[in-house]
Amino acid sequence: MKKNLHIIIISVIFSIILWISISLSNDYYTTVQIPIRLINFPKGYTTGTSIPNDISVKLKGKGWKLITVELGVESNYLIPVRKKVGKITVNLYNYLVENHWLSSNVEVINISPDTLSFFVEKTVKRKLPIVTALNLDYKAGYGLASPVKIAPDFTLVTGPASYLKAMKEVPTEDISMENLDNKIIKQIPLKNIPGMKYQTGKVLVTLDVEKIVDRNIDNLFVKVIDVPKDRNVILLPGRITVTIRGGVEILGRINTSDFNAFVNYREVVLDTLGSVSPHVDIPPNVSLLSVKPERLGYIIKKFN
Repeated sequence: MKKNLHIIIISVIFSIILWISISLSNDYYTTVQIPIRLINFPKGYTTGTSIPNDISVKLKGKGWKLITVELGVESNYLIPVRKKVGKITVNLYNYLVENHWLSSNVEVINISPDTLSFFVEKTVKRKLPIVTALNLDYKAGYGLASPVKIAPDFTLVTGPASYLKAMKEVPTEDISMENLDNKIIKQIPLKNIPGMKYQTGKVLVTLDVEKIVDRNIDNLFVKVIDVPKDRNVILLPGRITVTIRGGVEILGRINTSDFNAFVNYREVVLDTLGSVSPHVDIPPNVSLLSVKPERLGYIIKKFN
């Protein structure tokens, strides 16, 4: 029996192949989704009209032919525009001859949708800024230490005039990133917008993710600005402590010389409370949490 086992297996396989062959020789119906693409625009023209990404085509044919079509569904259903401009309405059945890869093997029973309308117009060019479409989630205690960097941050866009004139910026594809806890450098494609062509199709995005901490800057001198030559103002106290928040690496490089604390003389003159609030210019990429003391007393001296 064991000696005949391989003969039995071969017989079973042959029977299955024969059955499939006979079955695929019969007529069947199937519906496939086929990507649609407009081609051969007049030179200097395009369309910004949104059309369906694909069409639904019901087919009839021998089983093996239908399998061939389904295996090749990545083929596009092509619609040549040629010399037409303005508003155009086309019947998709009229383009079967342009797509002989489909119509030569099987019978097309139905196309849905069977008509398309779109507007063909001249193209123009504009240089537009690039913006990211990012959904970012960080580990607890982490965040962006500095603004998102994009390189390049502008691109030359070619597209239909009526659409491009209304565009203010070019977005990237929507990207989500989770549980971030370190610096990320990632190449991201620009969003595909009908009729638009970009000089630069991708951008390099840098996310400066760091642990976010707080730090006190003590003994920060407060100066009084715009004081008349015959006046002198003494602040009480003359130094303050500021608390800032930012990325741990950025805060580690900061010192008191990066800050500018001041009071304007005019604010002292107009004060009715006996004290004024100091202003503090802080370094980039950090936030100011608090100033202590919040208000400063003062003494104004006049020279003879």
